[in-house]
Amino acid sequence: MEARTWLITGVSSGFGREMTERLLRRGDRVAGTVRRMEAMDDLKAEYGDRLWLARLDLTDGRAIGQVVDRAFADLGRIDVVVNNAGYGLFGAAEELTDEQIVHQIDTNLLGSIRVVRAALPHLRRQGGGRLIQLSTYGGQAANAGASLYHASKWGIEGFMESTAKDAAPFGIGVTIVEPGSVRTRFRDGGARLATPMSAYDDSPAALTRGIRNPALPSVGDLAKTAAAIVGCADLDPAPVRVALGSDSYTHIRTALTDRLAELEAGRDLAFSTDSADAGAGAVAARR
Repeated sequence: MEARTWLITGVSSGFGREMTERLLRRGDRVAGTVRRMEAMDDLKAEYGDRLWLARLDLTDGRAIGQVVDRAFADLGRIDVVVNNAGYGLFGAAEELTDEQIVHQIDTNLLGSIRVVRAALPHLRRQGGGRLIQLSTYGGQAANAGASLYHASKWGIEGFMESTAKDAAPFGIGVTIVEPGSVRTRFRDGGARLATPMSAYDDSPAALTRGIRNPALPSVGDLAKTAAAIVGCADLDPAPVRVALGSDSYTHIRTALTDRLAELEAGRDLAFSTDSADAGAGAVAARR
């Protein structure tokens, strides 16, 4: 396989670190973004110029464009761009502060959007490439106590699905990856909790307060999941969505099945609001 060049956000831990190590071992180049450069000292010492690093906070919109432009300028061509960086904010909606809400959306949603917008002109000019967006099964299925996390993931999935249609004529494939539970730093370092309100102590939202518990089971294997994410770049045509983990598959299937059943239950109401000008076509579709 011909060596590729990748741009991955958030490479210091979790999926980002695992993917970076895997790609460097097989001979690819990686442009990685981190918040702490020293977290990558070991890999930089081992792989030298094949690991390009830049400090980046996804809440800094101006810096995102500068870093992406510099990566393409320094490396010449980037074949795959992976939006990996992000975190989870948990708590009932009214338990969250305005600052927490803004930071979650700035990081998970706006940050990812800005990376894509910065990369697209380069990918078009070079004649194609791949965009891979890390999401979660929570991008299609919702749990109590995670309203803002879901808002960021449902939002980025809608953005990426639409962008897939925009980018396809330029040879740019787009894939949204939806992992289930995997033992990473998401729980012990990447999960942030709202200050609890006693009103929610006995509600379903309170269950998320224990998300940092190391004893919680994780279905997915980190190495296998990272390998599958990397493998998405080889799928042709690029699938819009890939679920990883039996728990992800189950949660998404249940959510979609329930959503379709609810849609069908409201079919007559939906058609009843058509104008008289809709004509026989609407009547035929209802049958």
